[in-house]
Amino acid sequence: MYIDRYITEELRQSLRENPVTALIGPRQCGKSTLAQYILQDHSNAILLDLELPSDLRKLEDPEFFLGEHQDRLICIDEIQQKPDLFPLLRALVDKNRRPGRFFILGSASRDLIRQSAETLAGRIHYLELTPFTWAEIENYSGKQGWDFKRHWWRGGFPPAFLADSEAKSAAWRRDLIQDFLHRDIPAFGFSIPAATIGRFWKMLAHYHGGLLNASKLGQALDVSHNTVRKYLDILEQTFMVRILRPLEANLKKRLVKSPKIYLRDSGLLHILLEIETMIDLYGHPAFGAAWEGWCIEQIITALPNWQPSFYRTSSGEEIDLILTKGRKCLAFEIKASLSPHLSKGFPETIEALKPDQIFVVCLMTDPGYPIRNGAKIVGIRECLEAVS
Repeated sequence: MYIDRYITEELRQSLRENPVTALIGPRQCGKSTLAQYILQDHSNAILLDLELPSDLRKLEDPEFFLGEHQDRLICIDEIQQKPDLFPLLRALVDKNRRPGRFFILGSASRDLIRQSAETLAGRIHYLELTPFTWAEIENYSGKQGWDFKRHWWRGGFPPAFLADSEAKSAAWRRDLIQDFLHRDIPAFGFSIPAATIGRFWKMLAHYHGGLLNASKLGQALDVSHNTVRKYLDILEQTFMVRILRPLEANLKKRLVKSPKIYLRDSGLLHILLEIETMIDLYGHPAFGAAWEGWCIEQIITALPNWQPSFYRTSSGEEIDLILTKGRKCLAFEIKASLSPHLSKGFPETIEALKPDQIFVVCLMTDPGYPIRNGAKIVGIRECLEAVS
């Protein structure tokens, strides 16, 4: 079964308009599957997977090979395996700026981000693919009997979500974590012991949804706060961690300046926290934060061109997610409850922010209903439908 991805049409449009299109995202999120689906529209396309020695040998003389096929769409998967291709791609594109020349796929790495930005500026369009979102899965939920709790529990990586048992899903996620630590981190060019970055990642799971305190994390790891920020940058570049920054606005209030930390995939979060079943999650201290992080990831992905942040004052007034675009502003308060209780300072916060729409996202599946201050209590499905 092929599950249609939310960026499919944007990807097709980019191939029609840009000489180079880059599809980036974490390993195993479905980049190769989506590429193969898109290439069905291009009968003369060439697909090179640089993790295959046979395909890698074709590029021993890349100028000759790519020049011989300049009239065809060339898709290069795992391009971070051969970062020295970027200057050549620039030269070839400058000779012939025909749209749809190169379609490159890769996981984030220093080489991929730095070299592609430096050498292909003005020639390349980036698209980020995440693991499955609930909005993508929901289209098939009626036939398969899936609900949002399955996605929340297992996360969005296709092999984890589609596994035919909970045990297989958990085993795959554990293997992904180990592969990421022992294979991907060194392959991306980061010389950090797997045990160190693994311990740091696990610590971040316990800080999920909380404010970043680099000094405290550094003390626990016996490293400096600058080293902590370096580790955070690595996990952010590789799509494992989201750093949600505070809202920058002149509201005559003292706003918190520290960012919040979220693990982007809820399934990996549950593995790192060693939560074995959904029932255990309901009684875990991270229950509310896990729901908050999952909802935030779904909403941000649904509105990729909006700027995400959170609002929090020194006195504790808070809105979990603020999305801004120009003068437009959307506010989301997220509660792991069927009957959410809002703080006494909520009306004052809304008055200060003056958002265009206010959603209180909870665990309900029934139709939502309005409450005071123009807010509306909704489930995740209704919330995503409203903002989409």
